[in-house]
Amino acid sequence: MRGNARDSIHGGHGRIFGLMDHRDDLREFLTSRRERVTPEQAGLPDFGGRRRVKGLRREEVAMLAGMSTEYYTRLERGNAAGVSDSVLDGVSRALQLDDAERSHLFDLARTANEGLAVQRARSTSRPQQVRPALQQLIDAMGQVPVYVQNRRLDAVATNQLGQALFSEMFADQRRPMNAVRFVFLDPRAQTFYRDWEGQTRQIVALLRAEAGRSPYDRVLTDLVGELSTRSDLFRKLWASHDVREHRTGLKAIHHPIVGDLDLTFESMELASHPGLQLLAYSATPGTPSHDGLRLLASWAATQSAAAAQPTEVGDAR
Repeated sequence: MRGNARDSIHGGHGRIFGLMDHRDDLREFLTSRRERVTPEQAGLPDFGGRRRVKGLRREEVAMLAGMSTEYYTRLERGNAAGVSDSVLDGVSRALQLDDAERSHLFDLARTANEGLAVQRARSTSRPQQVRPALQQLIDAMGQVPVYVQNRRLDAVATNQLGQALFSEMFADQRRPMNAVRFVFLDPRAQTFYRDWEGQTRQIVALLRAEAGRSPYDRVLTDLVGELSTRSDLFRKLWASHDVREHRTGLKAIHHPIVGDLDLTFESMELASHPGLQLLAYSATPGTPSHDGLRLLASWAATQSAAAAQPTEVGDAR
């Protein structure tokens, strides 16, 4: 790789993800969240005058969190030694963190608190297949697109309609197919996702949250490094330190076969497959999107039947 081929994947300072001090992640996350909250939003009086910092000052966060300025400053510098859950809860309230951000803060504090020996010893693998019984179950859900992914956003399993729905992604022959790589590196993604810019922000926030949960996942390290090298937009969004959780939401896509689809999705953790999520997509009955899904299911079944037909062999005489 060229000189700083992975630079800024930890926030823009030339550090290599997973190889340097994880305390920097904690520092950059807390700084970015502090700069986001204004005194007015925090319920603090505004005495006028020009502020020299964006958002809240450290002493203001400390006051709102119920701790000394020195203690909060130490925490923001990445020193989480001995920090308690109650302290992190106080900081979460002061910085007005949502559930995903609060979980991320706890993950970063835990990682910053671990020794180098622990960092070297730990590694994280991600399942790349599901049990046959689960595959049979999702195959039986013929009218619902189903897609199973790990938290690195690799495709692990799908049913026939799910494969048809995300046919643009699965056109990439590289395996495992990765949704983040598709969004940032495949030109088809900008047509497939009608709100492509919103999708880029969402998917980076999901990956950033997973990086906090699994800071020693070498495959994730390589994925973030690759994307940071090849996509300026990914590098910029990664440096924002935004995080979110994948639970439910909307997908507005343009499918090459059936056109525009407005779908809702539900994400479910698979208790029998730790680290995997099942996403099921649906459309409101009576809407064009519902009709489009039915048409897509019919098309996918026809394509599958055609593929299953034996190939005729000419006369071998």
